[in-house]
Amino acid sequence: MNLTDCDRNACGYAFGQQFVTEFTYQFALGIDFLILLLIKVKNFTTRLCCRACRPLDGTANLTYRNWYYRRMNTYKRHRFPPDIISYAVWLYYRFNLSHRDIEDLLAERGITVSREAIRLWCIKFGAIYTRRLKRKHRGFGDTFYIDEVFIKINGKQHYLWRAVDQDGEVVDVYLQAKRDGAAAKRFFRRLLRSHGEEPRKIVTDKLRSYGVAHRELIPETIHSTEQYENNRAEQSHEATRVRERVMRKFKSVKQDQRFATVHAAVSNLFNLGRHLVRAEHYRDLRVSAFSEWSRAVA
Repeated sequence: MNLTDCDRNACGYAFGQQFVTEFTYQFALGIDFLILLLIKVKNFTTRLCCRACRPLDGTANLTYRNWYYRRMNTYKRHRFPPDIISYAVWLYYRFNLSHRDIEDLLAERGITVSREAIRLWCIKFGAIYTRRLKRKHRGFGDTFYIDEVFIKINGKQHYLWRAVDQDGEVVDVYLQAKRDGAAAKRFFRRLLRSHGEEPRKIVTDKLRSYGVAHRELIPETIHSTEQYENNRAEQSHEATRVRERVMRKFKSVKQDQRFATVHAAVSNLFNLGRHLVRAEHYRDLRVSAFSEWSRAVA
């Protein structure tokens, strides 16, 4: 059977297509093998190299593969990349912004995302970031300034208990419906459980509930109730008050507790004492804070 020129061209074209397809498939397999090999080499070198040579992007205590899988599991089934999600959460808890404000800021950069998605990001990932930040926290001081402030939620009065150390970092915040002796002891037990040891000194106002909790739980700790000495804790409530006005009051106890906990962790990380250090030192501290934040969101 004689083939025409058109038939010969068609057969040659089909053979060429098959060759290209087979070559592409084999090339892809080679690329996959090379990627796996590089990951194994990266894991081996990360485990063996010294502390100074390890990467600074949050993988110092993790192998590259473990860090990669943890990142993928954290942001699994989310359409937007992790950098955008972590940036939106950081904006919300770091600055006095609403979800609509963050939506506009992202839209100005060409990122179209709804405020409802940002709200859900802040709820889910705020708690995850907070747990990681607390796990890596360097520790608090030995003097606690404790105070409570009233907050109205759905017409009912609640009390936000707060403990701050001598450096201005928030040790813990806890929302309760009362401020009697039982509530004070509940908050003190929470403090001891999270801090791990008794403080050397506590500073409170003259509310008698503090005396009850002090006598029963930490009698060896110095308890001071001097006037104006507890201003550090009272001033720490100011940031929560500002956000409460922007949010037009908290809508539920769960929302208030969740926001106060995450906001305190982020504030502790970026509370660098700008007015106490030189500009060069402040910039170094800020770089360290952003590095720690990158490790928490990785």
